[in-house]
Amino acid sequence: MDFFTYLKAPKSSIDISHQDYLILFGSCFAESIGNRLAEHKFQVDINPFGVLYNPKSILTSIRSLLTPLNKTKDDLFYHEGLFHSFSHHSSFSDISETACLTNINSRIKASADNLNKATRLLITFGTAFVYNLKKTGEVVANCHKLPAGNFEHRSLSVTEIVNEWHQLLSVLFERNKKLKIIFTVSPIRYWKDGAHENQLSKATLLLAINELQKQYPEQISYFPAYELMMDELRDYRFYAEDMFHPSETAIQYIWEYFSHTYMNQPTQQLTKEIENILRLINHKPFNPQSESYKQFVTQTLLKIEQFNRNRPYLCFKKEVEILKKNIQDK
Repeated sequence: MDFFTYLKAPKSSIDISHQDYLILFGSCFAESIGNRLAEHKFQVDINPFGVLYNPKSILTSIRSLLTPLNKTKDDLFYHEGLFHSFSHHSSFSDISETACLTNINSRIKASADNLNKATRLLITFGTAFVYNLKKTGEVVANCHKLPAGNFEHRSLSVTEIVNEWHQLLSVLFERNKKLKIIFTVSPIRYWKDGAHENQLSKATLLLAINELQKQYPEQISYFPAYELMMDELRDYRFYAEDMFHPSETAIQYIWEYFSHTYMNQPTQQLTKEIENILRLINHKPFNPQSESYKQFVTQTLLKIEQFNRNRPYLCFKKEVEILKKNIQDK
């Protein structure tokens, strides 16, 4: 007898390999998957504008990378001791106006270049609800804890999302014939809008992505992260302490499903070999001062060198430096 409802994980016609360049946009779930891709030595750029939640802000950020312009002090505002941008997550906020702009503009420049060479985009929609700044009417990516009276809270419609994204996608696919896009809906529930409103929001996002996939069936794939969390992992033991975010166990489960869906057998095998290397790198010695540990590190460095010999596109530079420092300091 089965006590779970399982989602089948069919192979997608869109695949991901270590030769691809990936950019991820969206919620903190995008960061969770992006970090795992980075750990496994995929070439990734994760959230160039920081964590973004709604389709409108994600679209605006991608569109701005197509014609990158430096932000100026007029694009910032000062609140509670920090300079902020309504286009960016608070991770870009800073006590220094200059530092804030430098960080924002350097990331825009780098990510605009990355978008030109990207072969895969991973887009995670979190919520259909947006906040319009009353002063300008623009949809903000982050309210930065300004008083609620500064904003109008509303929900995007399916038609609004589809029409605007259709325009952007047509430009992206025209500019880059190799580009493929994976959409997903964040499994995180946005409870502050209410339980029913969260369901309406997720339904809006799902319907919008479904319409876009119909328009571009060869270039767009949908990954069921939301369905995995709601159906296979519905038990609260798969949630973090806040009872809204997936636990590490849940994220790992979804990552394995993602790997099976988008990675062919050689890529999955290579990913397992990388995991074995990382396991050696992350080994915690009982006695870091011992001669046996120095020999262990030396052997690990040799294995990395041998592994990298036929795979020069995989970068272990940071890990090698840490290992060498470990034995030089002893």
